Amino acid sequence: MDLSLTDRLLSAVDSSLRTLVAALQAARPNPARQAEAGTVLTKRERRLSGALMRVNHVGEVCAQALYTAQALGTRDPELRRHLDAAARDETDHLAWTRERLDELGDRVSWLNPLWYAGAFSIGLLAGRIGGDALSLGFVVETERQVEAHLASHMDRLPSADTASRAIVAQMKEDEARHADAALQAGGKTLPAPVRGLMRLAAKVMTTTAHRI
Repeated sequence: MDLSLTDRLLSAVDSSLRTLVAALQAARPNPARQAEAGTVLTKRERRLSGALMRVNHVGEVCAQALYTAQALGTRDPELRRHLDAAARDETDHLAWTRERLDELGDRVSWLNPLWYAGAFSIGLLAGRIGGDALSLGFVVETERQVEAHLASHMDRLPSADTASRAIVAQMKEDEARHADAALQAGGKTLPAPVRGLMRLAAKVMTTTAHRI
């Protein structure tokens, strides 16, 4: 049975509060628990790992906002279920990155409410203006860019930080699967200028979240 608009609005509000305020619990085990014990990180290595994992946490905040907005905007129950399923994986990522930040003695971005609001607005706009095919195309492009971003973090994370590296590796695998699923569900390729703007916006976000 499909949810009413009121139910979907309440669900969107609940998702935003859980993302920004609640201590989320992952449905899957944290990959870091399966990692081999690395050597003790130096202060500089811990600071770098903390900054990179903060950026990854922001990415998951934005992913929650995007999926929630797109699920709210679509009128297709099947697509909504697809988006909700992807959001559950992103909830795991959110919990894992937050847990790792705590272990590193670091913090989340102070601008998370701003990141969430911006991503939610973009997701809702994509769904309302372009329809489901464009909305799915937006998912494809977002996940491909995130996958490349996570690959770069695998190169930058300290080799001794096996816990963070295990988390990022699993996230990268999940993002690739989300992109493939959205493409198979009918996602259309976005125009080159839109993809360029998305890369620029992501660059601003990651650069800022690295420090703030």
